Amino acid sequence: MDRKEFVSGRFYPSDPAELKKSLSKYLGEKMGDASVPCVILPHAGHIYSGKTAGAVVGKIRIPDTVIIIGPNHTGNGETVSVYPEGKWHTPLGYSVIDTDLAQAIITDSDNAKADTLAHQSEHSIEVVLPFLQMKNKYFSFVPISMGTTNSSIIEEMIETLYKVTKDRDILFVASSDFTHYEPEYTAKARDKIAINALKDMDWELFLQIVKDKEMSICGVAPICIITELAKRMGATSGRLLSYSNSGEMSHDFSNVVTYAGIAFK
Repeated sequence: MDRKEFVSGRFYPSDPAELKKSLSKYLGEKMGDASVPCVILPHAGHIYSGKTAGAVVGKIRIPDTVIIIGPNHTGNGETVSVYPEGKWHTPLGYSVIDTDLAQAIITDSDNAKADTLAHQSEHSIEVVLPFLQMKNKYFSFVPISMGTTNSSIIEEMIETLYKVTKDRDILFVASSDFTHYEPEYTAKARDKIAINALKDMDWELFLQIVKDKEMSICGVAPICIITELAKRMGATSGRLLSYSNSGEMSHDFSNVVTYAGIAFK
């Protein structure tokens, strides 16, 4: 089943030429090709979070297989929803689902289910896809949407994804914005504590901080999963490559959404 773009023209330009132009600006002229196992990218409208997403994607190599895990904002579909087959379209073209890998995840996991409903009107994966397409037109991928922060499900998905991807050249992307709708000064202070846990690659501490401080980070489960996978794939630290907030564009710093671009190396 093919998925047509849902937030094109709202979260990012629908015109291919305009989209390429804006993405090129965010990615920067001096693009790199660093091999990293896992990254965290924001998924707000490109005018707000594009600078931070581009600062990460512009520096890394995009291999031919990618797994993107995003939060489920709509509540539709399965708790852990794997898009099983077909193509995902953006104004830049389409990216093909790695059907065999998707099926391997579904087969191995007790929680992951084949499901398209959770993805139909969800923006968290779609918004980051054009950045990756700009660096590699031909990658295939598996989109996974998660609507839970249950630690048992997180742990089970870590084991499944590690098992089915071990020794493969894969990039894991966690799609997440950070603090939502707080004054800039409180958001920065709270985010710093959570980000420091990710720099130390301690996803369990990160999860505890988010719960104890009732933080509004939306992609908590995806972040936890890829942080542990990065550690198992040999990464030793997380590096904050870019941090920004919506107030930089709206000029309203009393009620911001924050964006962190992190690579594990």
